[in-house]
Amino acid sequence: VHLVESGGGLVQAGGSLRLSCKASGIITSVFWSKRKAWYRQAPGKQRELVAAISSGDVTNYADFVEGRFTISRDNSRKTVSLQMNSLKPEDTAVYYCNLADEDSDLWGQGTQVTVSS
Repeated sequence: VHLVESGGGLVQAGGSLRLSCKASGIITSVFWSKRKAWYRQAPGKQRELVAAISSGDVTNYADFVEGRFTISRDNSRKTVSLQMNSLKPEDTAVYYCNLADEDSDLWGQGTQVTVSS
């Protein structure tokens, strides 16, 4: 199974980005069954959860999101996305896609998001 993130880049504070994660080598039903999440890691900091969505479409967000981000999934396309609005310089980090259940924990290679002030 491979996860490939895209959509990162450089944006000014207040701007928006949409991150996407495409899964390959996995059948749709298995993709659907897994918890899907976005994490991020800033330089010198630990990786932290940004947002997650369960197989039942229950979402949860880190407190720092403050309603600015939205996680979504398209099971038929095996993608999970993160719409990020009102970006702040402190959102600068490498963002990672994650698919997990009790048997596996899969990560993408990450995509850099840089927010300039």
